Amino acid sequence: MISKAQFDKEVQLIISNAIREDVGDGDHSSLACIPESAQGKAKLLVKDEGVIAGVDFAKQVFAYVDDRMTVETLIEDGSQVKYGDIVFYVEGASQSILKAERLVLNAMQRMSAIATKTKRFVDLLEGTGTKILDTRKTTPGLRALEKWAVKIGGGENHRFALYDMIMLKDNHIDFSGGITKAINKTKNYLKDTGRDLKIIVEARNLDEIKEILESEGVYRILIDNFNYEDTRKAVSLIGDRCLTESSGGINEKTVRHYAECGVDYISSGALTHSVYNMDLSLKAV
Repeated sequence: MISKAQFDKEVQLIISNAIREDVGDGDHSSLACIPESAQGKAKLLVKDEGVIAGVDFAKQVFAYVDDRMTVETLIEDGSQVKYGDIVFYVEGASQSILKAERLVLNAMQRMSAIATKTKRFVDLLEGTGTKILDTRKTTPGLRALEKWAVKIGGGENHRFALYDMIMLKDNHIDFSGGITKAINKTKNYLKDTGRDLKIIVEARNLDEIKEILESEGVYRILIDNFNYEDTRKAVSLIGDRCLTESSGGINEKTVRHYAECGVDYISSGALTHSVYNMDLSLKAV
């Protein structure tokens, strides 16, 4: 997984690019009618219910736009919120508050939706020992925020990108000429390049599970699009030789059934690609 320093850098890149995109050569609406010296205060108002996420991100946005702004936090990331709750107050130059407003809202609305959905999956898995993972099915340019939101909701992050873990999926296997060839080529590549990356291999059926198990050094087997019965058989075959992960169209109705098959992880792209933004507003006080 990527380091905290790398992750923080990704977040700062998101902020700088979003402000560049939104502000350009100036917030002319504010510049036209609000004096530079004007001071203001605004509140982040919840108009929905769920898990709030993005409070710490909002603080970074305000600091980036104008480090003289101050934030009074009333509700922390990961907390349950309801209609009418006030998450924080921000105070400072009115122009600065307005410049940061849209980025804060866009990010927090989406992050809160992801955290809320993740929390539902986490609750459904309670007591099974199975952990929910996100995927790379994220909004281009916003991956760090969306994976951050999954963590806030109680889930765990899969690999961050293509560079921090090896995942041999069906196309890699087919292009390589088969599972064993793909794994051996991967081991040689890691040795030749001096990289220390974990290897995950996708299996499409029980025969592929057996073939993967013939090779050493596989960290986790991705049991992809299996039914419950075959998932249980796969888990039994694998035993404690490596970790297990189920994926493929798993939803809130089926997630616990897959967990009860004994897998260590369940990955779901729906955590990040299929959510409805939480309704939040930033209102002047």
